[in-house]
Amino acid sequence: MKKVRWGLLSTANVNRHLIPAIRASDRSELVAVASRSQERADSYADKWGISKTFGSYEALLSSGAVDAVYVSLPNHLHAEWTVRALHSGLHVLCEKPFTISMREMDAVVEAAEESGKIVSEAFMYRHHPQTRTVGQWVRSGRLGEISVVRGVFNFKIQDRENVRLAPEFGGGSLWDVGIYLISFAQYVFGGAPTTVSGMQWLGPSGVDESFVGQMSYPSGGLAQISSSFRAPAQAEVDVIGTEGRLHLSRPFVGMETGAFTFYPVEGEAQIIDVPQQQLYLGEVEDMNAAILDGATPLISLQETRDHVRTAHALYAAARSGQTITL
Repeated sequence: MKKVRWGLLSTANVNRHLIPAIRASDRSELVAVASRSQERADSYADKWGISKTFGSYEALLSSGAVDAVYVSLPNHLHAEWTVRALHSGLHVLCEKPFTISMREMDAVVEAAEESGKIVSEAFMYRHHPQTRTVGQWVRSGRLGEISVVRGVFNFKIQDRENVRLAPEFGGGSLWDVGIYLISFAQYVFGGAPTTVSGMQWLGPSGVDESFVGQMSYPSGGLAQISSSFRAPAQAEVDVIGTEGRLHLSRPFVGMETGAFTFYPVEGEAQIIDVPQQQLYLGEVEDMNAAILDGATPLISLQETRDHVRTAHALYAAARSGQTITL
């Protein structure tokens, strides 16, 4: 195999970001798309110039036309179709949240072990040079001891029929944008938190339209996160250490040109430039390297499992009003 043949499992809006990334990589090609109807698949393929179409997800998985699939279905379908794809002998890049239950998470891990195929969580920001540079600053000790990671990720939902507001589809701001903040804090502190607490504002459908959480880590560090569907678009992260603070004004999206600000304990603030990279290209190249070269994926299944169990603990804390120990 010289190139990874990719297929899209759904015609979700987020595909518009991954399609250019697949085509930008010289080690992959986009060959197929599947939808719930042949008509929709054909229309989507015509728009994006995709050669093969399938009128059901099952048909794509059994076609032999692809080596890997991108699962961009609604949250509650991620685990089911990731497991089906793995059992069909395909590698999988699955959108976040990877699963919405620990039972589903364990089922994916089991399917990956049985199939021997690669499965990875699609956290595109983790593969960008900006995030890697932040990690290097933290690991090298340039910020001293990390005391607090503080993050916010909001946007306002106008359409009350939005799938993100449907509890049966795994809706909620913590699952949707808050999971990025969980992931970022875990990346900085090098593992899952030990305790969490949380508060949420439930909308009419019963999902959290706003969520605020706090997490403590074995090092003694703390994280404060806030996610919302009820506020103007905002995404910011601060990594605060004893020797300085990093401020990321574009931690997750719009970061193709990459830059963040360093505030030392003394002296002037410094703008830190990082190499440019197409945002979604890194996760495609990471999958290609794992499939073609046997490289280890950047985001391990254990790291992903910790994302899921941390989110569950935060929800449990918000419901009970108590601090939860993981």
